[in-house]
Parts: sequence; structure tokens; C-alpha cells
Amino acid sequence: MIEVTNLTKRYGTHTAVDDLSFSVRPGIVTGFLGPNGAGKSTTMRMILGLDRPSGGSATVNGRRLVDHRAPLTEIGSLLEAKAVHPKRSARNHLTAMAVTNGIPRSRVDEVLDIVGLSEVADRAAGQFSLGMGQRLGIASALLGDPGTVMLDEPVNGLDPEGVLWIRHLLQDLAAEGRTVLVSSHLMSEMALTAEHFVIIGQGQLIADVTSSELQAMAPEASVIVRSPEVARLRTLLAGDGVTTTTLNEDAGGLSVVGLDAAAIGRVAADNAIPLTELTNHHSTLEQIFMDLTADSVDYSAHRLIEQPAPMSEAAA
Repeated sequence: MIEVTNLTKRYGTHTAVDDLSFSVRPGIVTGFLGPNGAGKSTTMRMILGLDRPSGGSATVNGRRLVDHRAPLTEIGSLLEAKAVHPKRSARNHLTAMAVTNGIPRSRVDEVLDIVGLSEVADRAAGQFSLGMGQRLGIASALLGDPGTVMLDEPVNGLDPEGVLWIRHLLQDLAAEGRTVLVSSHLMSEMALTAEHFVIIGQGQLIADVTSSELQAMAPEASVIVRSPEVARLRTLLAGDGVTTTTLNEDAGGLSVVGLDAAAIGRVAADNAIPLTELTNHHSTLEQIFMDLTADSVDYSAHRLIEQPAPMSEAAA
């Protein structure tokens, strides 16, 4: 279990983490989310004892990590996959870690097999692709068979098969009763992987919720409906608690809030109104995340919209 209590980190006048508190419980995958510069990596570094807090505390299984006799058996982490000597083979890298931490050498072959690197175990890590480097980093995190696993962007560089593999790996680790904390910017993947979410922005806690609680924060679900007789349908749907918004006059589309798709379909059928689309629309995790963190984004890019070229004098 990870406990973060009033954790604060300042760099001069800049506060990277600001009085942050949350818990990561065993048995589930917890997603650690936030925009760039939110303080996620700094928080993870303080959990690992790599950065000293300006205030507050972070503990793993009830104690600071530095106070554990065998840290790698308490928590395995991946912060930077390429943090390995490029001329050292994957096997030698893991063996060195095992020997210096009292971990049986047999565990090296086990984790190489788990992450799918057995066939390239004697190749220099500097020759690895980004995805292979990620797998080696995950192998390092699993080496001590820890009860807690913390990974920062574990799917970075992985192909679709690798993304599916890491999803199942994280869920299997949680099913074994381990504590799993994973940070990622891939919202679609986090929606499939995590059951609980800790969301921060500008170093402060924004939300600490289950996936169902997070979904409840979304705007009310709507139904997209299109019909060549959209005006008549809109009149028939009018009523207390029902809101209809035109999507595109030419396409004959409405967004309807206050009625479900089945009810709209019955109204259309009873009045012989043909429908070309009837789709439930729910906010994605990405949309909810963007709404929650809208005021916490340090660097916001603007969408480039192609402007029409000015008319020449002849054309005018």
C-alpha cells in the first residue's frame, strides 16, 4: 500500500507538489493522471525516496522506502526505461540488480520470460528498441517480486500486442493482491485498465475516485439522432426535462438529453418517422479528464484552423 500525506515539494519559488494526500490500495489498478507539469513524476520520485519532500510524507507498506531492509521486494518501479548501461545485456543488468539486492539469480530468467525478452536477453540494451527498453524496465520492476508496483508510462513505445500485454499484466498483478499505481497519458488505455483514479493538476489533488464515480462526473448522457424529418421529430420529442440541440441543419441531426434511445425510437416508430442514426453518446475518460484539468494545464496549444485565402482584386 502507498500512503501519500500532505506531500509537498518546492524548487525555489516553484511548488511542484502542493499538500498532496492520497492512498493506493492493494487489489486494484490505480491510474495516476494529470497534465504535463502536474507533479506526477515528482510525486513518484518522492515515494521512492529519490527526492526529499519539502513537507509531508510518502510511505510504502507503512514505512518510508529507505527504512525497508529490502526495498526491491517492497516496491518495483519504472520511471525511466532507458536507465541502463547501453553496453550491458538485459540479463547482466538484471543479474547485477539481483545480486546486489539478495534476490535469487533464478528470478532473472523468470522476469525475462514474463516480459518476453528471453530470446534477446544477451543482447546489449543499447540495441533495444523503445518498446524492448520498456519491457526491460518492467522486468526490473518485477525482479524483487514486490507487493507494490509503480510504473510511469509503461505502454510508451509498445506495439498493440504489447499494450494488450501490459494491460493484462497490471490487472493480473492487482488480482494477486498487489498494489498497482500506473501513470499514463493514454486515456483510452487507462479507461480499460484502471479501477480507481487519482488526478492531480499543478501539484494539487483534483479527484480521488473510482471509475464509476469518475464517470458520474461527466455531463448527462445524450442521444444522437438523425432523420430526414428531424423538424417533426423535434416537435414530438419536446417535453419537460427534454433538451434538443441541432447538430447540423443539413444533416438533420439532433442531440437529445432527457430521453434514452429506446424512447426516441418508439416516438419515431409510432409516427412513421425514418431514422438514419440513433446513437447513445457518453463522455469518454479523455473528455472527463480534459474538463477536470482544464484550469491546470501549464502549456496549452491552440488548434490550427485553416483560413480561406483572401480573394484577389480580380476575383473581388
